[in-house]
Amino acid sequence: MRIPMRELLIGTLIGTPFLVGATVAQSDGPVVADPDAPSITFQDPDIIESSGLVVRGGRVVTMNDSGDTARVFAVDLATGETVGVTHWSADPEDLEALAPAGPGEVWAGDIGDNPRERSAITVTRVPVGPGDRSVDAPAYELTYPDGARDAESLLSDPVTGRLYVVSKDSMRGTVYAAPAQLQAGADNRMEALGSVLGLATDGAFFPDGKHIVVRNYTSASVYSFPDLTLRGSWVLPAQRQGEGIAVAADDSIYLSSEGAHQELLHVTVPAKVRAAMGSTTTSSSTSPSTTANPSSSPSSESGPASGPASGPASGAATSADVDQPGDPSPWPWILGGALGLAALVALFRSLRPR
Repeated sequence: MRIPMRELLIGTLIGTPFLVGATVAQSDGPVVADPDAPSITFQDPDIIESSGLVVRGGRVVTMNDSGDTARVFAVDLATGETVGVTHWSADPEDLEALAPAGPGEVWAGDIGDNPRERSAITVTRVPVGPGDRSVDAPAYELTYPDGARDAESLLSDPVTGRLYVVSKDSMRGTVYAAPAQLQAGADNRMEALGSVLGLATDGAFFPDGKHIVVRNYTSASVYSFPDLTLRGSWVLPAQRQGEGIAVAADDSIYLSSEGAHQELLHVTVPAKVRAAMGSTTTSSSTSPSTTANPSSSPSSESGPASGPASGPASGAATSADVDQPGDPSPWPWILGGALGLAALVALFRSLRPR
C-alpha cells in the first residue's frame, strides 16, 4: 500500500520502539533460506505489491495490495512465471490478504482499513489455476464485535474451513473468528479469540490445524491453536517490505514482499520452534466451533490434519526452551524507546518552519 511519505515516516517512527523491543526480546535468531529450495523471482511485471500468499502444490497464488483491480495471480513455483490470472466483478476498497479455500480456490480478503472507518469487510471465494478467467465470485461481509479495525491477515483452518482475521495493531494484534457458516447478504459478526504479535501483515495455518504463524515486517511468531500460546518467534530474512506468508504441505514457509520482480523466499521453521510445536498438547483446532463451514471447505492440498509433517524426535525441547513472552527483559524496550524518541526529535526539527 502506498502511503504519503510524511505519514509513513511518522508511523514508522512511532512503531520503532515496538518493533525493536519485540524483535530483540522474542527473536530466535535469523532464519536461513532452505538450500534445497532456492528462492524464485516473480517474473510478471504486474505483480508489484505482493501481499497475500497461498501455496498450492507446485504453484503459489498472490495478489497486489490496495490500488489494484480485483484479481489474483497463479505463479509457477519452479520458474516464477505467471500461469493464470483470475479477475472477478468487484471494486475492492483495500485488498490485503489471501487464504486457502476449497481445491482450486482461495479466499481474497478486502480487509484493509488504515483510517479504521469501515463498518464491514469483505471476503470473496475465487477460483484459481492455469489460464486467464473472469468470474462472478461469491462474497461475504464480516463485521467486528468491537468496531472497525485495520487488518492484513486472513487465515483459514485446514480442518474446519473456518476463517480468521488478525488486526494490524501496533502493540498486539487480535485474532477474530468468523462465523462457522457464512451467510451471503447477512451480518457475519466475528468474535475475538486472543492476541498475537503487533503490526501483523499476514498469517497462515500449518497443515496440522493446531498451529498458526503470524508475521510482521521483520519477524514471525508461531502459536498453538486455538489457545494462541506462543511457541516461539524469530527474525525473518530482510525484505523490501515483507508482507506475505504461506505454509506449504511440508510445513516450510514462503515469504513475499512488495515491489516489482521481488524474490519469493523459501525458509524453514527454526529447530527450537519446531520442537516446541511438537510438544503442544492442544487436542483440536475445531474450537471455538466444531461445525465446518460449507462455504469454506478445507482444501485437499493443505496437507493432512493428523500432525506436523516432521515431528520432534524423542526428548525434543519443550516450549519452555523457546523464547516466550512471560517476563522479558526491559532493555530491548528501553533501547527501542530511545531510538524512537531520538528519531521523533529529528523529525520534528526537520519539519520546523525555517
